[in-house]
Amino acid sequence: MSDAPHQLPVAKPVLDEREVEAVRRVVLSGWVTQGPEVAAFEREFADFVGAAHACAVSNCTTALHLALKCVGVGAGDEVITVSHSFIATANAIRYCHALPVFVDIEAGGYNMDPDLVEAAITTRTKAILCVHQLGMPCDLRRIVEIGKRYAIPVIEDAACAAGSEILWQGQWERIGKPHGDIACFSFHPRKVVTTGDGGMLATANDEYDRKFRLWRQHSMSVPDTVRHGAKQVIFEGYPELGYNYRMTDLQAAIGREQLKRLAALVTRRRELAEQYTRCLSRIAGLQTPAEPVWARSNWQSYCVGLPGWLDQRNAMQALLDRGVSSRRGIMNIHLEQAYARSESHRAATTLGRSVTAQQTSVILPLFVQMTDADVALIAEELLSIAAVAKAAALPAL
Repeated sequence: MSDAPHQLPVAKPVLDEREVEAVRRVVLSGWVTQGPEVAAFEREFADFVGAAHACAVSNCTTALHLALKCVGVGAGDEVITVSHSFIATANAIRYCHALPVFVDIEAGGYNMDPDLVEAAITTRTKAILCVHQLGMPCDLRRIVEIGKRYAIPVIEDAACAAGSEILWQGQWERIGKPHGDIACFSFHPRKVVTTGDGGMLATANDEYDRKFRLWRQHSMSVPDTVRHGAKQVIFEGYPELGYNYRMTDLQAAIGREQLKRLAALVTRRRELAEQYTRCLSRIAGLQTPAEPVWARSNWQSYCVGLPGWLDQRNAMQALLDRGVSSRRGIMNIHLEQAYARSESHRAATTLGRSVTAQQTSVILPLFVQMTDADVALIAEELLSIAAVAKAAALPAL
C-alpha cells in the first residue's frame, strides 16, 4: 500500500492495453456507434450467462426501465422491490408512472426478504423487482416461486452480479440465465466488468428481446446497420414511442475484452473476500458477509456490519486518515428527498433492518489489483480503530 494519504480506493477497474487496442480497432473502422461490436458483445454475454438473448443498452437504469415497460408496468401499477438499493431501482419504476412498494431486507444480509413479498402483493402488483445486492444473489428460487404462483413477472436487478452464481435445480448457473423473466446488468466502473458505462438485458423471451431492440433505438423500424448495408434505398418508420438507449461500439469493444477475463476476475475477488473474512474475524461483534449454501457471489463489494459501539462515520474517517477509502452501507431510497412525498412510494413493511444496515455498515476496498498485504493491513487498521472505540465506550471503573 502506498504511504501517500488516501491512495487506496474502494474500487478500481481492470483495464490495460487489450482494451486500448480494442478501442483503437473500432475508431479506425469508422463505425463507432451501435454496430457489429455491440452485436458480438451481446452474443458473447448471452453465451457466458446462458441466456437465449442479451440486448445491450446505455446503462442499467435504462435496462430496468425497458424491462418494466416490457412486462406491462404502467400508470397506477405497483412494483414490489427494496428501498435498500441504489436509487435507480425505484427511479425506473417511477419512469413507468408506477409506484415502488418497499419491503425490508433479510436478517443478516442486504437482499430482499422473501418472507415479506407475498403479503405486499395487491391487485395492482405488476412485477417483482428483486436486487442481487453487492453481487450477492438474493433468494431467487423463493421469489420466482411467488411470482409464478400469482402470475407476476420477476425482474432481476443484477447490476452488480455479473459472474455471480446460484444453485438452481441441483446445478450451478450464472445470474443472468435468467431465472426470473428478465435480468438487468450494469457495466459502470464500480462493477466487476465495465464498459465505462452501459447495461445489458438478458431474457429467454423472444418477444421481450424484440421489444428491447426496437425501443432502445427510438423504435426505428429499420436499424441503421441494415440501411447502411442495403443495396436499395430504405425509408425507416417510427411506429411507437422509443428511446435513445443505445450502447456504442466503442463501449462494446471494451466489454468484449472485459468479458474474456471475467471468470479470472471473480476467482481473485473470491480469494480477497475469503482473506478479509479470516482477518476480520478478530474484531468482536463485526458482521462479515457470508454466502448462503446456494449462492456464489462475485464479491463486487465487501460490506461489513459494525458493532454497536463503533460509529460508522468515525470509523470511515479514521480509515480515510490512514489512506483507506470506504463507503457507507447501501442507501435507503425512501429516506432520500426525491422520495419524501407519500405518493412517491409505499412501504409494505417496516424497513427497520434496511435503515439499520445503511447506518451501521461500511464497504471496504476490494479490487483485483489489491495484494494480500493490502487486505491484511486494512484489517489491522480496522482492528486498531475498533479497539480504540471500544475502550472509549467502556464505562470508567
